Amino acid sequence: MRKGIVAAVVLVGLAAVGCGGGGHDSLVVTGTVPATPYAGPLDLPYGTEGDGDARESSGAAGRALECDGAIRAGDAGDSWSKGDGGSTPEEGLEAYFDIYQPELPERGYRVERTQGDRVLFSYDVGGRTKVAVVVARDQPRRPGWGPETSASCDPSEFPASWTKAHGYEIWTDRYGHRVPTTEVSSTAGFEHCDWQSAHFLDLGEHGRQYVRDPRGIFSLDVLTAAYDGDVRMPADARDTGYRYGDRRLWLTPDRRTAYVKTSDGVEAWPAAKPGRIGCK
Repeated sequence: MRKGIVAAVVLVGLAAVGCGGGGHDSLVVTGTVPATPYAGPLDLPYGTEGDGDARESSGAAGRALECDGAIRAGDAGDSWSKGDGGSTPEEGLEAYFDIYQPELPERGYRVERTQGDRVLFSYDVGGRTKVAVVVARDQPRRPGWGPETSASCDPSEFPASWTKAHGYEIWTDRYGHRVPTTEVSSTAGFEHCDWQSAHFLDLGEHGRQYVRDPRGIFSLDVLTAAYDGDVRMPADARDTGYRYGDRRLWLTPDRRTAYVKTSDGVEAWPAAKPGRIGCK
């Protein structure tokens, strides 16, 4: 059985699929069907009713996913109008990217299943579906082919080449396994805010955000303490096992500060005060 948990639409890892016609740089490619392709109906109910679970809201797209962890997102995207729909299923998939501009791979999809007026496109990594989009033809007030539902896994399940090129900093655990961005993630400060010198670390599991601020651009109105780039590791700090490059994350029981150990020493990243950091 497929191990699917729903998520917003995802594109397939090019190296994961044996591509034939269409080429690796095409939106839609040909390739070998996975050992366990989605075999269910493509016209499943979808929407925001019920328990609000992404799996339910994204219909067949959510059920077609094969995520290792929880799905990233699931959505009903059936809002194309006259002039948006395409004349082929492939153009319906193109319409999905044109209308919603999702932050997802834009090359390497393949047809996983066709059923009547619906086609399931999948983006696979290692033979497992990480992004799924169902396009439909001639729906009420929506002529032509267009996106009906979509779902995707966490970006950590996308190819490393894609996440790196799109600015994702994917951390690993002590065993080298990529960690979901919902568990731990980091990013450089936004350039449009003039925060380039800062770095942000988010621990979704604990609801905390920590800030590396070597230039002191944030005041103590925003941070719980000042950043310190050279500290002694506290005796009660413990290695979380999280790694990114040469950074190693250590935390104390109170979690007020993130201690980041590098080849140069130990840095103290203070926690941000909830709701206080904002780009003006």
